[in-house]
Amino acid sequence: MAADLGGLVAEIKACRICVERPSGKPLPHEPRPVVVPSATARILIAGQAPGTKVHLSGAPFTDASGDRLRNWLGVTPEEFYDPSKVAIVPMGFCFPGQDAKGGDLPPRRECAPAWRAKLMAGMPQVDLVLAIGQYAQHWHMGAARAGSLTETVADWRSAWARSSAPHVLPLPHPSWRNTGWIKRNPWFEMELLPFLRAEIRHRIGQIERK
Repeated sequence: MAADLGGLVAEIKACRICVERPSGKPLPHEPRPVVVPSATARILIAGQAPGTKVHLSGAPFTDASGDRLRNWLGVTPEEFYDPSKVAIVPMGFCFPGQDAKGGDLPPRRECAPAWRAKLMAGMPQVDLVLAIGQYAQHWHMGAARAGSLTETVADWRSAWARSSAPHVLPLPHPSWRNTGWIKRNPWFEMELLPFLRAEIRHRIGQIERK
């Protein structure tokens, strides 16, 4: 990892902004940032925020959502967790806690403004961003994001054509709670995923051939 990016990661690992200078209620537990940037990976996975299992493991997507995401991408766990091939930078680095119904809260509002632009500037080689969920899509797509997540993902071809350096592909969250969404939108598995897997394989292949 480049020295400047490594220094930035060290700062992130020590970050306590959501406890000491929170926007709203402070983080209800000790911060444990989970972020895997890369100075070589061309693929960036931009998710939401760690869940409870990831908070405990300290590694991204070590849960059922991760299993589904790796299936979507057509990659092995070894490829997925190789930072030379895949960078994983969620919108919020720490588990945000849960709401009264037991669902995960949104990513902390302090995180992206403090760190995201700096991290993206430190990874100029990234040319494919997988924007998972509405928070990542809002940041990485801006005005190109449609009115709803379904509309945004359904318009993936236009999002791809409009974006460059990096290209952005919008995706739903791979949570098993979205199984019904996937069934209602068969084009996702029939059209978007084959395209996505081909783009992933192309970029991983280029890294492996170096």
